Amino acid sequence: MKISRNLLVLSLLVCFCFTGTSLFAQEKYPSVNGYKGIWFTLGQKSEFGDKYSGGLGTYTAKHIPLAIYSPEVNRTFFVYGGTRSEDEKYLLCMIGEFDHNTGMVSKPVIVYDKLGVDDPHDNPSLAIDEQGYIWVFVSGRGRKRMGFKYKSTLPYSTDSFEQISEEEMTYPQPKYIAGKGFLNLFTKYTGVRQLYFETSRDGDNWTKDKQLVGIKRPEDKNSGHYQISGKHGEKIVFFCNWHPNGNVDLRTNLYYFQTEDFGKTWTDIQGNVVSLPVTDIASSGLVKEYFSQKRNVYLKDVNFDSSGNPIALYVEGQGHQPGPKYGPRNWHVVHWDGKEWQDHIITQSDQNYDMGSLWIGGDNWMVIGPTNDSPQIYGAGGEVEMWKSADKGKTWSKTKKLTKGSKRNHNYIRRVEKGTDPFLYFWADGDPNDFSKSQMYFGDSKGKVWQLPYEMKADQVKPKRLRSGIFSRWF
Repeated sequence: MKISRNLLVLSLLVCFCFTGTSLFAQEKYPSVNGYKGIWFTLGQKSEFGDKYSGGLGTYTAKHIPLAIYSPEVNRTFFVYGGTRSEDEKYLLCMIGEFDHNTGMVSKPVIVYDKLGVDDPHDNPSLAIDEQGYIWVFVSGRGRKRMGFKYKSTLPYSTDSFEQISEEEMTYPQPKYIAGKGFLNLFTKYTGVRQLYFETSRDGDNWTKDKQLVGIKRPEDKNSGHYQISGKHGEKIVFFCNWHPNGNVDLRTNLYYFQTEDFGKTWTDIQGNVVSLPVTDIASSGLVKEYFSQKRNVYLKDVNFDSSGNPIALYVEGQGHQPGPKYGPRNWHVVHWDGKEWQDHIITQSDQNYDMGSLWIGGDNWMVIGPTNDSPQIYGAGGEVEMWKSADKGKTWSKTKKLTKGSKRNHNYIRRVEKGTDPFLYFWADGDPNDFSKSQMYFGDSKGKVWQLPYEMKADQVKPKRLRSGIFSRWF
């Protein structure tokens, strides 16, 4: 009788352990019932509101890329910073997928729970290797919060992931080149924000971090930079600005560097090799000098012309605080035409942190961004508009309003790598002045927009097409 009881207890324990393990596996990478973006305020307020705040699910411009189209399975995979409910502020690093065959999205999956952190600086970025494994690079914040690399357990699947590393890594910008592996550009807070890179053939074993840029004048104690990057074939490029003595609110100047041999050597645009780390303010990588003009530079997107020449989208203006004191901010494209840098203004908006993306098709270029300042004037973001150029960026015209009559500002319109209609770009909305819900959207090359479902009762749902005509309403 005693033996029978012991066997019964043992059986129950074994059953519990297996059940517990199964439940834990399900809870480790659970799905969420809908696409809810993170809302955040930096808390640096002045007369005309916060330096930046609002719906920042697709923040920052320095997390690159957030979305990749995979022709092998005809799906777009995308990562963002989300929450479970409208009244939550803490960050979940999420991944979703859009099926171009069915026109449906799957429930988003939590890759990493930030455990109470409310800061979208910790948002993830994305890579897909040649075997189809999906890699999620979760940003940290200096050494206060570490970064992580995750790999899907199956190719082209978002069901579950395994953690590959825990390390100091902020603003990850992974680039994957078939046959070579990963080159990851990122930031370390080593004095104050300095640029680094690392490489890996398989994603499991990585080289030591190598510093790229740390510009300092003789009188400076610190350096500082932000970068945006892109890949064209086997060429990996980045543009960066400079923070005098590490002061992020004085960010200025525009620099460019590239590698065509997987990080063995780095050069300026003309192929002159630069020594690492770059420390000279007058480096040959200087594209445009703004420091003497006391103008700030905010980097947005990188793309390429048909010859593989780099193009950058950026915003510049006076001062870091929002409001009319420093006037409107200028949206620029800067382009290497094969001989020299060409720089042209597209339009103006009212906030340094208005962020959009750039598309290139021969002579025809397109920018989509929140260039209309309403509804929350002087807050980050606004109404989304489409701008086009038929002469390689020299002149621009507004061709479409993608949103109008909105209750909340839209911001951080992010281009999908290898993007294909209808999921060519995506973004989130939010009220920059007050805590609000944050809905998410995606759009196509013609400016048609769909809302990602905020609530999902089924595992897959077809997003609702939103129309900005007289008979529709933006929520």
